[in-house]
Amino acid sequence: MKITRVETRHCLVGEGPVWDVAEQALYFVDIVGKAVHRFDPQSGLTRSWDVGQVVGSMALRAGGGAIVALKDGIFALDFDSGALDLLAPAPHRHPRAQMNDGKVDRRGRFVVGSGDSDIRDCQPYGSLYRLDADHALHELDHGIAIANGPCWSPDNATLYFSDSLPCHIHAYDYDIATGAATNRRLFADTRDLGGIPDGATVDADGLLWMAICEGAKVVAFRPDGTIERVIDMPVSLPASVMFGGPGLDELYVTSIDPALLGRAGDGGGATFVITGLGTRGIAEPRYAG
Repeated sequence: MKITRVETRHCLVGEGPVWDVAEQALYFVDIVGKAVHRFDPQSGLTRSWDVGQVVGSMALRAGGGAIVALKDGIFALDFDSGALDLLAPAPHRHPRAQMNDGKVDRRGRFVVGSGDSDIRDCQPYGSLYRLDADHALHELDHGIAIANGPCWSPDNATLYFSDSLPCHIHAYDYDIATGAATNRRLFADTRDLGGIPDGATVDADGLLWMAICEGAKVVAFRPDGTIERVIDMPVSLPASVMFGGPGLDELYVTSIDPALLGRAGDGGGATFVITGLGTRGIAEPRYAG
């Protein structure tokens, strides 16, 4: 196993990595930097789009371009012009809520969470939403402090989702035909790992790979919630993970710059790639709308 720093944009809060199989490129966001980035490993080039607002996550669209979860809603992003077009305003339950992490299910729906924008006095003001292909936004759950890490088991029957503040990873029964999420239960608690559950992805064997922010770790959980593997990272604030590369066997890890929190720098804000793990991910779908 080898951990290598990727020569791409430094982020204040690097999050939401998405590997696109068709383009063989990595997309990721800088939440506080208000930008979407695209890194091409073959050329080494990075292209960036300034979206002008706090951006929680993004997904590629089947028809081209992307969708981005900005503070108050979900917007279409045109890669050619950089223009933003509102698809669905967020029906926030509290004025401090803002959109955060999201991913696309294997029927092309975008599942995205929100959370309290005040991390000093974080309250459960967030919700979990599903954006259908017709741009209708449905609330799946609420009472969430900081929404993170939505992803699905290989058979689509389980939706994993974290509320970072209480250090809880949850599992829901997921109906891939309708997009309904029910029967929320505790999957794992990350307090013993020294940090909070952040961005996540699932590999082809059904392991849940998660960045443990503040814990300087990436952890792989088995489907029963027990730990399969712990990888120590060179930074204290890893933020999210995504399998990529031609064989989907390289794990990209984004991170947060500790200077944002008034701490000494430790290399955070960089993106890393882990090779030699002996496992592979599942191709990310595109949003159908």
